[in-house]
Amino acid sequence: MHRLVSQSTFKCARCLRAIKQQNAVSNLHKNASRQFSQASPLRGGDTSKVTKDSEDQASIEAQILKQASKNDSEKKGAEKELGAMSRRLLEATEDALLEGGRAGRKAVEEAGFSEELKARLLERVEASKFKSENVSAFTEASFASNIGRGSRDIATGQAWTGQEAAEDTVLRMLDDARKPLNPALRGPGKIPSPIVDLRLKKQPKQRPGERLANARDKTSIYTISKDSQMSEREREEFRKELKERFSPGARPMPNSIRGLAALANERIEDAIARGQFKNIPRGKAIERDARADNPFIDTTEYIMNKMIQRQDIVPPWIEKQQELVKTANVFRTRLRNDWKRHAARTIASRGGTLQEQMRTAEIYAQSEAVHNPKKRAVEQISVPTNATDDPVMVKIVQEVPSSSTGHSVIQIRAETKEDEIDIGNISPLETNKQAASGQTSAALPPPFRIPSWEESEQSYLKLAITDLNSKTRSYNLMAPDLAKKPYFSLERELQSCYADVAPQLAAAIKERATRPAKELVEKIGHRPGGIMERFGSDKVNVYDSKRPLYGFKEFWNDLFGEKQA
Repeated sequence: MHRLVSQSTFKCARCLRAIKQQNAVSNLHKNASRQFSQASPLRGGDTSKVTKDSEDQASIEAQILKQASKNDSEKKGAEKELGAMSRRLLEATEDALLEGGRAGRKAVEEAGFSEELKARLLERVEASKFKSENVSAFTEASFASNIGRGSRDIATGQAWTGQEAAEDTVLRMLDDARKPLNPALRGPGKIPSPIVDLRLKKQPKQRPGERLANARDKTSIYTISKDSQMSEREREEFRKELKERFSPGARPMPNSIRGLAALANERIEDAIARGQFKNIPRGKAIERDARADNPFIDTTEYIMNKMIQRQDIVPPWIEKQQELVKTANVFRTRLRNDWKRHAARTIASRGGTLQEQMRTAEIYAQSEAVHNPKKRAVEQISVPTNATDDPVMVKIVQEVPSSSTGHSVIQIRAETKEDEIDIGNISPLETNKQAASGQTSAALPPPFRIPSWEESEQSYLKLAITDLNSKTRSYNLMAPDLAKKPYFSLERELQSCYADVAPQLAAAIKERATRPAKELVEKIGHRPGGIMERFGSDKVNVYDSKRPLYGFKEFWNDLFGEKQA
């Protein structure tokens, strides 16, 4: 050493440290980190002391580098032992323990981990949690002694998250509230000496709300502490809870969505365990429309229909349909009343007893049922005009079952634009019905008709049918295909009228014969008595009273007498 120093008398400590490092730790990694010297370079003095310090420093650095390389090799070996999947599962488990709350711990316990692994995971979780809560303290502890105050403040300060903190915003607003003073006008800064006031002060006055809250807390604490059913251990736990409420980190709030969800779930589970959800008042059941979730109904159409129903609005074609139905009902009612009255008068004018007239009407009704059966229901099948080149409308007509058999006859007709074609009749036991109708038609007269009445009513009937068809045409232009109606026919309406009125003729003749005759002209004859008696009534009511009579004298006095004040 003496030889080395004598040869290089003016070498600095950095050069000596580099030479010693090369000689002592030649097998270390070339890129090993080095630290700067904490001692100031020597300008003069004892050279032996310098070499001794440099040797000590070099040996310390060699030990540090060896320890760092050993730690790096251990970390690399641990990383080689754990695969990517294992590390990912380990991180997921740590996240579940950190942010999952009680549910995450329960899931880890139920996953079947060994006790050693559980203890290691929980230890790592607690360590990371403690480190995350005290990041600034760990950062400041890892600093070297030669780092300045400014660097320490920057390193231990809060990291930028993309948003300005509330305290920084308030400070900036306070700084911007006043215009800064000109530096030339500023005086020397004064450091205010702390003034300690040793005078007795009154206790600050509490607000009524604070007093009420404190009284309530003290009352509940006293009641629970004096509860005879609580054991000493429960009382101690309760006191511990009360003390923890006022500790600095008593109520930490999570700073992530999963943490907030875990905290909310934990509080809900605690409330359920306390029984706070047992007697919750139930509200009314939500009324849901089954058509709202129907995939075959368009949403726009459903909403429009609901709006129309709420506002009591109907589409234009519905109003037109109501008008058409009302007009058709009025026409059919008048047609049936006129025909029933005229037919009953005609049968009654032929003479004979009432029973004979009723029997004649019943025979005509049977003949009408055979030759012109009453149609009970008509089902219309509408075909759109763009579906085929020659649109066809099929009518299924179900006839009223006859008195002899209960079977109904279904008649199918196809109507085109030009003409009407009978496709066929479908009826059970068709041969039997034809034979029975042949036997009855031979004994029955033809249906009752009055051609003169039809001729006299022809002009009115044609005008009414034309009006109905015009309204039907305007309705069909607005209505959808499935709601369109067929046009009216005079022959069809007359046949329907005859079939409906025929069974009612007998009852109409009987009612006409049995009702009392109405006097259309007043009979004027001789009555006993004079002319004045005609203005009086036969019945006279006489009222007896004890009050003085009011006569002409009283009337004259009231009219011209002196008025009494």
